[in-house]
Amino acid sequence: MNRRPDRARPRSLQLAIATILASLIAAPALPIERHVSLPPASNPAPAAERTRPPIGWIDFCKRHPAECTTDIGEPAKIMLFQARWDEIGTVNRRVNAQIRPMPDIEHWGLIESWDFPDDGIGDCEDYVLEKRRQLAAAGLPRRALLITVVLDEANAGHAVLMVRTDRGDFVLDNKRDAILPWRATGYSFIKRESQRETGWIAFGGQEDNAATATLSPPN
Repeated sequence: MNRRPDRARPRSLQLAIATILASLIAAPALPIERHVSLPPASNPAPAAERTRPPIGWIDFCKRHPAECTTDIGEPAKIMLFQARWDEIGTVNRRVNAQIRPMPDIEHWGLIESWDFPDDGIGDCEDYVLEKRRQLAAAGLPRRALLITVVLDEANAGHAVLMVRTDRGDFVLDNKRDAILPWRATGYSFIKRESQRETGWIAFGGQEDNAATATLSPPN
């Protein structure tokens, strides 16, 4: 006795495939992780003679001496690869978003006070201290994470974090989320922490004691 071809099986298989395809099309798109390509290499910032550290740094170091010790056994530069560059950018954006800016005189009743912004409030140097703390906790050498004093676009004193890398010196700033090479910030660089000893060194030549950068268009 001849059996009739089973036509139900192909139709059921087609329905199953169609159902799977429909579910894939209807599925929500997964969020795309923010990804920034490695920056082009640039020249490091010049540094010259030793200079006096900021008063706020001196007081901060009395309260947190371990945060101010220079370990010359650590690398002086960070070797950049994609995951590490992404992590630096993530920390910069996160700290900028988490801290509410407030001058020290309003926050503490003091003209100058450096500290970690554990209450979620701080001014420029407090942003810097928190970024350095988080990056060091992530495994980056603190010797390459340098608190830096500049004059900003209004010719006012301002603190940023200079990250020294094998691709140049980059600036983490609470005024912007974009991480710029030091030459692209538009700031005049006055002084930064030393990498050779506990203390500070000046930028530029002995006459003006500054290294001036040009302003890069905001991202």
